[in-house]
Amino acid sequence: MQILRDNGLTIVLSALTIVTIAGMVLTGWSVHNEEIAQHGGTALSFSDYAASGHFISAVFENWESEFLQMSAYVMLTAILFQRGSAESKNPDETASRDGDAALKAANRGAPWPVRAGGLFRTLYSYSLGIVLALLFVTSFLLHLRYSAAAENAEAAMHGQAAQSVTQHLASAQFWFESFQNWQSEFLSTAVLVVLSIFLRFRGSPESKPVNAPNSETGS
Repeated sequence: MQILRDNGLTIVLSALTIVTIAGMVLTGWSVHNEEIAQHGGTALSFSDYAASGHFISAVFENWESEFLQMSAYVMLTAILFQRGSAESKNPDETASRDGDAALKAANRGAPWPVRAGGLFRTLYSYSLGIVLALLFVTSFLLHLRYSAAAENAEAAMHGQAAQSVTQHLASAQFWFESFQNWQSEFLSTAVLVVLSIFLRFRGSPESKPVNAPNSETGS
């Protein structure tokens, strides 16, 4: 079917997301109930676990780092270069395909904000980075909220006092959770940028052509 061919990448990635989230909630439910049992508590039902801070915090902790990686990548590749990388613009090409002249000459098939001009066109010009940054901020706040809930549930099992979201924001635990993910995202992006200088993957738009010289920049 044409719809499957035309949208195969999104369909497969969405399916993998659903499958892995299902695996995460099932295994997390088992692990968390084992921990509760060790403290003499009552096991959570599946629905209670799916709405718990333990699970939701873990989900948004990871989403937060992914959206940070993607927003940083989109924005940094607009202004910085890495000669020879398939992930970089060519530093020797000064003209931009998205220059003001190109935008003003937009054809009828261009997205409506481009044709509308003014503020609509300006916002649309940076919309990918803006939306990714907003998704990062949203995930960060949800991670913070449910991480605090998870910590308070843990504290209750040990007879300790609960803490506010603000107190949790200032805790080493919360920032450890964030930094342990952020560092891996920045590292993996840097590795991709550098490896694409020397290595290839036939057919991928993220790779230079197999016969391209290492010094060639862009895909």
